[in-house]
Formats: sequence, structure tokens, C-alpha cells
Amino acid sequence: MRIIFTKYAIKKLVILKEHEFTVTRDAIQDVVENPDSFDLELDPPKIIVKRNNTETHDLRVVYLVESDIIKVVSFYPAEKDL
Repeated sequence: MRIIFTKYAIKKLVILKEHEFTVTRDAIQDVVENPDSFDLELDPPKIIVKRNNTETHDLRVVYLVESDIIKVVSFYPAEKDL
């Protein structure tokens, strides 16, 4: 499947970098392709996946599947439940 990013997701790359949380498109694609866990029920039809990012945070990615395209809607760092 091909992975594309919405305009909002592209803008968010810049916003998070300004807040000293740098993440790359490749890292986001890696989370989509190899998640630690995923949630299909929280916000259907969106899929939310997460992967360990640092000792204190996971990287979560929200996306939609349309035909053979994965559309990344958003992503965000989330504090781990310690």
C-alpha cells in the first residue's frame, strides 16, 4: 500500500519540530507498517497505531485506508502509562 500525508500532517511535522519534537516521515511510515499496537474501535473508520518512541513517549499515528492508499491524518507523541 502507498502511504500519503494530509496537508495537516505535513504541517504538524513543522509544528512539532518547533516544539523540539522532531519526527520524520520515515519514522511515521515505520509506525504504520510496524506498530506495537493498534486500535480500530476508538474513532472508526480511523485507525490509531502506536510504537515506542522514547523512554517516556510513544508515537501515535492516526490514518485512514482508502482503496490501496493509507492516508496519514495526524500523529502525536503520547506519554506512556508508567
